[in-house]
Amino acid sequence: MTRKTPITVAYGDGIGPEIMKATLSILHAAGAQLEIETIEIGENQYLKGNTSGIDPAAWDSLRRTKVFLKAPITTPQGGGYKSLNVTARKTLGLYANVRPTIAYAPFVKTKQPGMDVVIIRENEEDLYAGIEYQQTVDVIQCLKLISRPGSERIVRYAFQYAKLNNRKKVTCFSKDNIMKMTDGLFHSVFNEIGEEYPDIEKDHYIVDIGAAKLADAPERFDVIVTENLYGDIISDVAAQVAGSVGLAGSSNIGAHYAMFEAIHGSAPYMAGKDVANPSGLFLGSIMMLQHIGQIDAAERAHNAWLKTIEDGIHTKDIYTEANSKKLVGTREFAEAVIARLGQKPTTLHPVSYNKDAEKHDHSAVYIRPKVKRELIGIDVFVHYNGDPETLAEQLQFCEVGSLKLQTISSRGTSVWPTRHEETLLCDSSQCRFESISPVHLKDILHLLSKMEEKEIEFTKTEQLYLFDGKAAYSKSQGE
Repeated sequence: MTRKTPITVAYGDGIGPEIMKATLSILHAAGAQLEIETIEIGENQYLKGNTSGIDPAAWDSLRRTKVFLKAPITTPQGGGYKSLNVTARKTLGLYANVRPTIAYAPFVKTKQPGMDVVIIRENEEDLYAGIEYQQTVDVIQCLKLISRPGSERIVRYAFQYAKLNNRKKVTCFSKDNIMKMTDGLFHSVFNEIGEEYPDIEKDHYIVDIGAAKLADAPERFDVIVTENLYGDIISDVAAQVAGSVGLAGSSNIGAHYAMFEAIHGSAPYMAGKDVANPSGLFLGSIMMLQHIGQIDAAERAHNAWLKTIEDGIHTKDIYTEANSKKLVGTREFAEAVIARLGQKPTTLHPVSYNKDAEKHDHSAVYIRPKVKRELIGIDVFVHYNGDPETLAEQLQFCEVGSLKLQTISSRGTSVWPTRHEETLLCDSSQCRFESISPVHLKDILHLLSKMEEKEIEFTKTEQLYLFDGKAAYSKSQGE
């Protein structure tokens, strides 16, 4: 008898319990050998005071099984609650989010019958680091963090995925025409890693036009690799263009752990009505079976699902008079898939999985470049409601040696020494002090001490460095 693979299962909130029950019934009928541990996540845990939405004891199960099949959850309204998805991804090191997007024409209504794209999204960094501060009454900040090791890891994963799954091209999406340092780093890493894969075609799009092209001409793309926020947005857009967000599954992969889910939410308004489409979670579970090496069960279940879609047995979200033959609920859809186990679609392409497709090499060692780093100034963010000229006069009294006030900006736009009257002023000003030569930290502290003596309230600081003689910070608009 085949040894069962331990997995951790969470039934979630809203429609979660219904679609999880349907999904597991298909997997078991298909011959999946699973030893299931159940944990509680979601709304009840949030309301018990666990701000990340997961029972602390549940981490023991996840560390034991290393495989997590998760239904969607409901996050209560109000502040203080952290995203469970983000928490799980970052805690378990699930750095790669993989979202295949496929159209099932002519059986599911779609705007793009040829859609067959895999979006690979960096899963831990970017704005999803969730580092936010309210600096003043007017201004709230969210930090965008892009690291070289994080970028190298996800880009290499994307190229490995393409190679292992016989994909021909990898496309990078970024916005480095504006965010030249953060997105510029991601793009440059893509170019560097891409050289290691000469047999795979490579290209790059600015994310806005790339998203437009993806919606309009998805045949241009094969595998897309991108940053966290962009990937989240474009994968939902692509899924909807393909037919329905309800048809999209997702895997979250790390070196030691993996999590599988649908990309949609818990839809509490549909809970308990036996109308939800379990397909997103089901297709996530197929990715799970591939990950744990149960290829035969994955092929058997997936082909039966394709045959069910082909036969026009559809839930309400994809049902149309033109494309469907029978409207079914959650439970009956699962029963229809089970009844077709052993069958394959005749119009849609049957699946046949490469047993080595999940053998990613996570062992690449990041080698930190050796650079010369020199401190040459500081940006001081000041809480101030007056005109920039008066602020500049006060700040110039605080200058230390060669550390001189160079510019004052409001929301990234220069308002001193030159200012356009049309530029909106907020109560947070970015005041840049620079030196023509390297300075010491004690000079920075002396400057801040003088500002404190002048009762100039600073809310935040960012030190300015040269890396190998090049400025490692951006200029303000208009500077």
